[in-house]
Amino acid sequence: MTTIAEITQRPAGGKGGQEADALARAARLEALLGDPYDPANPHGLRALFAADARREPPAVTEALLTEEGLGAEFVPVAHGGRLTRADLLARVLRPVFRRDVALGFGYGIISLFATGAVWAAGSARQRQDVADLLLTGRRATILHHELAHANAILRDEFTARTAPGGYRLSGRKDVIINARRADLQVAYVRTDAARGPRSHSVLLLDPAGQRPEHAHHLPRVRTPGMRGALFSGLEFTDCPVPGDALVGAAGEGVSLALRTFQVNRSLICGVVTASAGTVLHSAVRAASEGRSGPLAKRWHKPLAGVFADLLACDAMATVVLRALSLLPAGAHLFAAAVKYVVPELLREDLEELATVLGARGYDHESPEYGALDKLARDLPVAGLGHAGSASCQAVLVPQLRGLAERSWFAEDEPPPELFRSGAELPDLDYRVLGIAGGGDFMAASLVGCATRLAASRGVGGHIAALAALAEAFVTELRALQERCRSLPTPGTALTDPAVAVLSDRYSRVVGAAAILGIWEGQDGGAPFLADPAWAVLALSRLGERLGIPVPDLPEGCQEQVVDELVRRYRDGRSCDLDAVAYAL
Repeated sequence: MTTIAEITQRPAGGKGGQEADALARAARLEALLGDPYDPANPHGLRALFAADARREPPAVTEALLTEEGLGAEFVPVAHGGRLTRADLLARVLRPVFRRDVALGFGYGIISLFATGAVWAAGSARQRQDVADLLLTGRRATILHHELAHANAILRDEFTARTAPGGYRLSGRKDVIINARRADLQVAYVRTDAARGPRSHSVLLLDPAGQRPEHAHHLPRVRTPGMRGALFSGLEFTDCPVPGDALVGAAGEGVSLALRTFQVNRSLICGVVTASAGTVLHSAVRAASEGRSGPLAKRWHKPLAGVFADLLACDAMATVVLRALSLLPAGAHLFAAAVKYVVPELLREDLEELATVLGARGYDHESPEYGALDKLARDLPVAGLGHAGSASCQAVLVPQLRGLAERSWFAEDEPPPELFRSGAELPDLDYRVLGIAGGGDFMAASLVGCATRLAASRGVGGHIAALAALAEAFVTELRALQERCRSLPTPGTALTDPAVAVLSDRYSRVVGAAAILGIWEGQDGGAPFLADPAWAVLALSRLGERLGIPVPDLPEGCQEQVVDELVRRYRDGRSCDLDAVAYAL
């Protein structure tokens, strides 16, 4: 088994400061979890698949994560934790998600989703109490929506009425992750019968203080995916809640949800790409089996294409996670776009990889090949299904007309640090995250990059193809501008499927901007990423999905991407922008 020292000493691309620290923590966690393909490893894929089949959390691995103090990653440094930036948190969590999405959610990330409201608006006492809870290995859960409700906050399963000393809470939810074992419940509850943005508030609930006649645990729910996560329900009947449990002001629940969910959405996209990378490694293994030479040509297109897609997904997620620190007032729009695009790409990629893996991809006991079936089941339960897409469209559609009239082709580009690996950025501050306005810095970046590439259109090769693709996406943005300027009022637009299609096209256009921005931001330290080949392939696939004209792939483009993928597979490196070393 690879040692911690061996992994942490491998070069990480010359990154410094906070980024180097985060990569070092990720490398340590990777080494502690060990070789996922070792059948004797208690934290390996065989053990994790077995726990999933038993519908149990992997207790031994959860104990390791507790001992390692993973909860500190969800606590801002100002309160004694390790949380600085969302993009760095995603890197630290990838070793866990690479192995098991249910473990990543059930053990850890849901605690951040729950406590985001506290970091955004909690009192000094609430913030420190929550920090102490997470730093001592305990966990929080969030009570905010049913899976069937498309992640909507404006549902009234829980209501709280004012009472002497605080509130009385009633209602039920049937599907809550960690409902039985969380040490803190963060509840989004209706406190005003009138509909509108001030209808809900956030309350901190202490399970230890709940009496049986007021709080009843409902049976566990058997979900088709994330089977090792513990979902069950809660029913409250006139449950007393003290007044100091209120987070922020009364009626601030919807605002807090919109501010914190953009972090949650973006972070999900930043970590599940690592899970898809495990499936891609499995597919390369299958295509390589029994061969000493190069991969068969018939596998080049699906393998290179999926690899390019995963780099594109990482580019989108990385940019929006950095934007949460660098451009917090305007990141909400791009967060919804990324959460819309990335799950769609991942679902299509799993279908493509199924053609390479065949029946082996559904062997639940095989650590080498069984990740495909598990991830296909886990993604929808993790909020990366059609319900999650609908919630993103609800954010995007009402803003398209205003963007078309005031922002597109009129706004300045974002700072170049947004796209530069190793750039020092401000820490994530939930308190300054915006939920409206802020313009569209990604559309501006797309236009600026296409303008700079225009001179390369006649030189041939990969760079000319990249310039043509950039211009094709700018042309699509112009077409969107014309259509969005004539949109009806937002309330009408949300009910029109033809208008919802515009949000789909817009999301893919700004996704293309992230790919171009990451490519242009390279300093040459990663030669493969500095070459246009991967970006050309990624943008070509994105453009084909949109149905816009794309140039033919230049000679050698696909082969160059395949060669890099095979090299990473053989060297034991990830299929993301960082190409980090795996424990093998």
